[in-house]
Amino acid sequence: MQRITALPPLPDRPDDAHKGTFGRVLIVAGSRGMSGASVLAGTAALRGGAGLVYVAAPEGIIPIIAGCEPSYLTVPLPEDAAGRIAASALREIIVRLEPMQAAALGPGLGQSGELKSLVAELYASVPLPLVVDADALNLLARSPARLSQHAGPRILTPHPGEFARLTDDRVSPDPAAREQAAIDFAATEGVVLVLKGPATVITDGDRIAINSTGNSGMATGGTGDVLTGLIAALLAQGMEPFAAAQLGAHIHGLSGDLAAARVSRRGLIASDLLQGLCDAWIALDAE
Repeated sequence: MQRITALPPLPDRPDDAHKGTFGRVLIVAGSRGMSGASVLAGTAALRGGAGLVYVAAPEGIIPIIAGCEPSYLTVPLPEDAAGRIAASALREIIVRLEPMQAAALGPGLGQSGELKSLVAELYASVPLPLVVDADALNLLARSPARLSQHAGPRILTPHPGEFARLTDDRVSPDPAAREQAAIDFAATEGVVLVLKGPATVITDGDRIAINSTGNSGMATGGTGDVLTGLIAALLAQGMEPFAAAQLGAHIHGLSGDLAAARVSRRGLIASDLLQGLCDAWIALDAE
């Protein structure tokens, strides 16, 4: 097992670039009452440096999502009676994925039988690098035997509760046991795992990195959605999955540290991380 301590290089940012240089990201997220998850993930992908970001969500919440940030594009999807993405959206999502360099799936999706089928199909068939988080993880946990069956790189970003559902086992509080559980899972399923929490573990089964940034102010709803969008943006800029996950976790935590210095740990909310990402890039570029 190779223990990685140095950060990977930041994505190149040449002066003669255009928006296509920095990749296209599709984020499939949101449901009625959970439009904020889409906004946070989409805006984080923009703040993460992606050239073009598309947010695909149930058509009923598209006006909310579009009204929160004019810089991403929106893709209205068919929805069920409860305002969740319907199974009939699958074809539209697959068509929209074709010109993308990376995608993300999960924040605020909700739970339904139709979503279980849709998420399973996308997880298995999409050839692009795909970040899988939140409700998509919970839906995949219903069919854990299929986690190793995927057509492209997969980065899974569970918190301890989601990881316990994926493995049908509790997460040990012992750091060494936690690391080993993450390594075993990543190796067995052929994925990059980002096991979130204090000292977030990033591993692909062969390499492991332990993140040192972040603080207790980030223990609030929506911060994981920011991480999802950020990692997707790094993938779209050409980073390999383990490096994108490692750098994403570091920048995400650093953004939280810098935001907490402004607003306090107690007062920190997920949207503060979006400005924090800008501050984090400035700090990293100055090193």
